[in-house]
Amino acid sequence: MPEDISFLLLPGFSAIGFMSAVEPLRVANRFRENLYRWHILSVDGAPVAASNGISLNAEAAFDTVKELRTLFVVAGFEPLACYTRGLGNWLKRLDRSGATLGGIDTGSFVLAEAGVLSPADSLTVHWEALSAFRERYPALTASQELFEIGEHRITCAGGTASIDMMLDLIGRSHGAALASAVSEQFVVSRIRQRSDHQRMEIAARYGVHNRKLIQVIGVMEQHMEEPLAPNELAREIGVTRRQLERLFCAALKDTPTHFYQQLRLNRARELLQQTDMSITSICVACGFESPSHFSRTYRARFGTTPRGDRHPLASAAATAATGAVASGKAASAKSSPRAVTAGLRTGTPTSSA
Repeated sequence: MPEDISFLLLPGFSAIGFMSAVEPLRVANRFRENLYRWHILSVDGAPVAASNGISLNAEAAFDTVKELRTLFVVAGFEPLACYTRGLGNWLKRLDRSGATLGGIDTGSFVLAEAGVLSPADSLTVHWEALSAFRERYPALTASQELFEIGEHRITCAGGTASIDMMLDLIGRSHGAALASAVSEQFVVSRIRQRSDHQRMEIAARYGVHNRKLIQVIGVMEQHMEEPLAPNELAREIGVTRRQLERLFCAALKDTPTHFYQQLRLNRARELLQQTDMSITSICVACGFESPSHFSRTYRARFGTTPRGDRHPLASAAATAATGAVASGKAASAKSSPRAVTAGLRTGTPTSSA
């Protein structure tokens, strides 16, 4: 019997993440007939549009499906915009029945919101939404891997990483030879492993090659909330402060302090445009000493204030949440994922999603 795999496509889903998951199944069936069947579900059974505007027909609304073996939730820039209690309860019922649940791109948000992910689960999410995910679900551990495959949980960063995930699954079920044959059909020179990086390495991102410089930028990226002083950064990589400053000046025409600040400001912008976190919380999460200092440096970097740079939906959600707290209704506001997280990944995309 063919293996049935269902995909719940949420409005604005990542087209490349979905297609990259389905196409390996199609090609596998070319080599060995009837290995896989796939089914498309939507919120209401109607056609659903991807973030690029292309619409796909669905076979059914999700709540009409009582049982299935494997489900992938495929989302995009606003993974929780269509989240409802009914969707959460449906996912919980599938979980109790033993179904394998997966998320593609930001689909992990939906699984986490439904409460079907546990701290013991290995999971991943698109790198652009990783900070937002960690802030919203601090009890869960999200990695930067291309994909994570557990016993009943499969998550993927989306994009072309969906190809690598499906090739891995095909290899596990039907052998490495078939997985390699499928990969060659996509002119893929090698099958990437789950531990391959989602983003370009630091050396490629910044055009640097000095080992010490690459190392210290990595240290900076790991210490955003509590920034290290220049002397501490120098000690981390075994150089003097003067040597550290010379490295940055020669390779990046910048100082370590200013470069570090720009990294933290970029992280702050991600959180402003992708979450409903308060500006004060973002200020703390990105290591700024005070909201006024944060606002001044943010304006100098981006030409606008943190409040002015929020996505309209995220700003409205934050305002609504604040008002609910003031009126003693914080609990009911928190129960509405749409109100709280409508701004996830709604900023200008920096990747092909």
